[in-house]
Amino acid sequence: MEPSETILERFLSLHPKLIDLSLGRIERLLLALGEPHRKLPPVIHVAGTNGKGSTIAFMRSILEAVGLVVHVYTSPHLVRFHERIRLGAPGGGHLVGEATLVDAFQRCEKANAGAPITLFEMTTAAAFLLFSEHPAHVLLLEVGLGGIYDATNVIDKPLATVITPISRDHAEYLGDTPELIASAKARIMKRGVPAVIAPQEFPEVEPVLERYGARVGARLIEAGQHFHIREEQGRLIVEDEDGLVDLPLPRLAGRHQQINAGTAVAALRAAGFGRLPVAAYEAGIIGAEWPARLQRLTRGRLADQLPEGAELWLDGGHNPDGGKVLAAAMADFEERASRPLVMIVGMLGTKDSAGFLLPFAGLAGQVMTIPIKGNVASRSAAEVAALAEAAGLPAVPCAGVEEALRLLRERQWRVAPRVLIAGSLYLAGEVLSLNGTVPT
Repeated sequence: MEPSETILERFLSLHPKLIDLSLGRIERLLLALGEPHRKLPPVIHVAGTNGKGSTIAFMRSILEAVGLVVHVYTSPHLVRFHERIRLGAPGGGHLVGEATLVDAFQRCEKANAGAPITLFEMTTAAAFLLFSEHPAHVLLLEVGLGGIYDATNVIDKPLATVITPISRDHAEYLGDTPELIASAKARIMKRGVPAVIAPQEFPEVEPVLERYGARVGARLIEAGQHFHIREEQGRLIVEDEDGLVDLPLPRLAGRHQQINAGTAVAALRAAGFGRLPVAAYEAGIIGAEWPARLQRLTRGRLADQLPEGAELWLDGGHNPDGGKVLAAAMADFEERASRPLVMIVGMLGTKDSAGFLLPFAGLAGQVMTIPIKGNVASRSAAEVAALAEAAGLPAVPCAGVEEALRLLRERQWRVAPRVLIAGSLYLAGEVLSLNGTVPT
């Protein structure tokens, strides 16, 4: 059997640009495949900049807590492509198997017949093909990039759409202001379909979403107006027009996960799952897992290289808003249990590295910078170190994550440090692979 990695490499040759936003190519391929996108389970479509994957993880966990079968499509992957396609099954789903994935890829390749198409369009068609052939109660569908011309935006009538917090990212494709980015994300809204809007960092985003929602006739459900999320006496309170849900705080770390969890609850209620028992919401909020989002690594090859008693945390955050929420989480950790904070950071040249690092000034004692191996867009360790120094963070360039950990281990610590590895999802995937912690 031909490996899926070989087929993915071949897909790359079908279009000169990795990203070229359009619906025409995928619509042509889906038509050749028998329109599998019209045979999917009911869809909840999720766009945004930050928190999409975590919000989906909460929704999946809640729905599976009552025995529903849930398909999930997310991107990018961390270690293996298979992470992008989760096929639901009674008792819990599983990542797509190699043989099943290869078969779908081969059928898409045959139907495409060598025509120009991007990698994401081809793999999205393969995912739709698989989801259409495996019965499920719901499909949680994450937008790849933007919204208006994203390959996932061929769904005519989802159960609900969700817009998570919008930030500056992918400016080369979506625009360099929150308003332009919001305009692209808003295009997943559909006439008569509930559109759940999470709390937004930038106030200028909300009018853009409201105007587009009104124009297409979507039923807007906005945080701060139609639903409210708050922490109260160590509990997560989500309140909407149907009442109040009193829940435990998420196990996923960071205050931003309260926003994601609350948005997930609001989205499910808007999508028609309001009659789920409170016990399902409770189990789902506690049980949700999402790798490389403030994930603590307590065992494995890298964890074993820590200074004695140290903590190791991993996060894929890479944009300025990601830096803000991550720094806020680290500040909360510091308040609960004080430790020196050391960051190990690798970043891509396409990202606002200075904007990501700035919130950690005065919080992190040192930044150890590393390149992202195997990625041609990686900034050099020296370049990231210079940006960290400019942000007021003492920085040391290192050859890689293991060298950084070795240097930390050789130091004498009065209090064992808290080590945070962050700056890129590609780096997070490298770390999970090195540590032997492969997502399942």
